[in-house]
Amino acid sequence: MNALNTALQQTQTTAKETALTLPHQLKAQLPLSNKLAQQIAEQRQIIENILAGKDHRLMVVTGPCSIHDPVAALEYAQKLQQLQSQVADQIFLVMRAYIEKPRTTIGWKGFLYDPDLDGSSNMQLGLEKSRALYLQIIEMGLPIAAEILSPMATAYFDDLLAWGAIGARTSESQIHREISSHMPYSIGFKNGTDGSIQIALDAIQSASNSHQFLGLGQSGLPCILESKGNPKAHLILRGANSGPNYQLAEIEKIREKCKGELPALVIDCSHGNSHKDPLLQPQVLKTIIEERTQSQVRGVMLESYLVDGQQKISCEMTYGQSVTDGCLGWDKTQQLLLEVADSVRLSELKRSA
Repeated sequence: MNALNTALQQTQTTAKETALTLPHQLKAQLPLSNKLAQQIAEQRQIIENILAGKDHRLMVVTGPCSIHDPVAALEYAQKLQQLQSQVADQIFLVMRAYIEKPRTTIGWKGFLYDPDLDGSSNMQLGLEKSRALYLQIIEMGLPIAAEILSPMATAYFDDLLAWGAIGARTSESQIHREISSHMPYSIGFKNGTDGSIQIALDAIQSASNSHQFLGLGQSGLPCILESKGNPKAHLILRGANSGPNYQLAEIEKIREKCKGELPALVIDCSHGNSHKDPLLQPQVLKTIIEERTQSQVRGVMLESYLVDGQQKISCEMTYGQSVTDGCLGWDKTQQLLLEVADSVRLSELKRSA
């Protein structure tokens, strides 16, 4: 008995617990106004219409691989908002605002977990800063997108996102499929890192249906969540370890696998599709646009920031450069999207003629 008590005491002393603000408390502290809530609802509907083919525009989810500096993120958002006015007839821009990063082993997990970038893991501060930053970006008029990684975090931001993604490492996860069925915005599932499309197709089917599952309520208490299913679940092609899958020939193979009923399709221009070289993203996107009439691609994703490339977290970092995956710099991004808008506009004119 003494040995058992000792073991229990050791377990209790090594497991540290830190209480966090509850979802409804953070929302009261950093509230979403009725005006902005209506804006987000309209943006969600636009995205849904694009994915359904009711809106001819191309959805472009673009932004840093992960946010680590709110000041640089807001500067990027300002530039993106200005660009939106130039391409609004052909492109619907959504800012990639990722605050969580999946890790195969160890590493910086994102702004939500470690906003000070020093390993202190001040998640309370991360929650507050993340929601405050999201509200600032939304106030500029931009819709925001994020990866759904921790199901426990969704209740803090479910009123703010216009679009979400489930990553290649989590598309096969039952809880991510269930939580996706509960979210009020369109969610895309990426194919597996090994290139498996079936994982994402199964996830779409699961998320499209209703579920009863254990989750976190707005009160912060565990509860049974009952979802109605997410009719806006769709497929994201991100390439694979073996190579890209964005080309028309690859899409046709997937269409055959789906017996002609291909889900709404978004293509990630980075990761396996660009061989993890951010500067190859323009080449990928231009090919997608050339084949879009046949492929019926509804949207694309870009990893883009103020400065090309990537860097390690240190005491002296380059402003506006990614600390995770490498990104395409803003000047190249802007030029690329202006060219894409012209190409899409020309295609529309030819089709009308």
